[in-house]
Amino acid sequence: MRKHAFVLAALAGICMAASVQAQEITVGFVTSLSGKASSIGLNYEKGFNAAVSYKSDVNGHKIKIIRLDDVSDPSAATQAARKLVEQEKVDIMIGTSSAPGATAMMSIANELKVPLIAISPVLLKVPAEGHPWGVAIPQTPDLMVKVIAERMKREGIKTAGFIGFNDSWGDLVYNGAKAAEAAGGPKVTSNERYARTDTTVTAQALKILATNPDGVYDGGSATQGALPLLELRKLGYKGGFFGTPSLLNRDFVRVGGKAVEGVQVSAGPVIVTSQLPDSHFSKKIGTSFHEIFKKANGVEADDGFSGYAFDAWLVFLKAAESALAKAKPGTQEFRQALMDAIYSDKDVVGVHAVYNFTPKSYYGVDERSLVVVKLVDGTWKYQP
Repeated sequence: MRKHAFVLAALAGICMAASVQAQEITVGFVTSLSGKASSIGLNYEKGFNAAVSYKSDVNGHKIKIIRLDDVSDPSAATQAARKLVEQEKVDIMIGTSSAPGATAMMSIANELKVPLIAISPVLLKVPAEGHPWGVAIPQTPDLMVKVIAERMKREGIKTAGFIGFNDSWGDLVYNGAKAAEAAGGPKVTSNERYARTDTTVTAQALKILATNPDGVYDGGSATQGALPLLELRKLGYKGGFFGTPSLLNRDFVRVGGKAVEGVQVSAGPVIVTSQLPDSHFSKKIGTSFHEIFKKANGVEADDGFSGYAFDAWLVFLKAAESALAKAKPGTQEFRQALMDAIYSDKDVVGVHAVYNFTPKSYYGVDERSLVVVKLVDGTWKYQP
């Protein structure tokens, strides 16, 4: 009888173990490992590596990760999102490396009702009914520009030229510059655009110079963000350059060289963790992030993008704790529970921000999420 009971108990244990194994949480991660956005996408990949090293399970539930490369193409990001949901049955998605790509993924998240934590800004209207099926980790473009516009105003800059990408990211930064102008910031004197694949912007730079601005907004990102600044310096422009966190990239510094020295940008605090006062919300978690990042990738974190991927993971982990108490992974109920938790969790501390999302907004950050940094001798310096 005891032997029979032992066998039954053993079988029950095996079944329970199998059940737990079947309930692993599946996360789909999309970034740009190739193509024009790869200089950013590789940073997101490294940040995600650090995130998984930080914690790879939730309350005993293992996390299965499916990684895809969108080759820097928004249409490929759309296909990747569909594959993750329809074929891989993921519980949640995280991605991707450009605003157009993240916007494309958000459209799929809304259509198929699967949570997305975007690690690039998105440009979509909040649905009139219901809620978006996702959030965006980066600071809002309006806030990114507002903070740097306030710095420009304090430095006596009254007029500013604008040059940026001819896509949704360029639109977001330009709209932010115009919003700052309406609030008393520098008057925007131009709206010049270029493609991410362009190799020259001479014509656009000449048009900016014709307006004789005190400073110039850079609405590009990463390597290609250096192109207009290089051209403007080549043509003899002496004014100041200003930008957003999208310029916080080692390739921007390398390619720009002396031409980008002195550029000031709004930045997530993680970019200057060691320079922050101990009282800053990001100091403790940011310090841990830098240590984990180096162990996971073998190099120091010297960009802002990797921190967005890390914070996306923190938001996911927090939400998963609540969702597991309401539903099983692999079900639509669990997806809904994850989305509900992301919107209800308050004051989630990350390396970039303290997150408070709501169903009426993709974004959950405030001005605590940004500082101003200046490029001095190839290094970003905190500007209190």
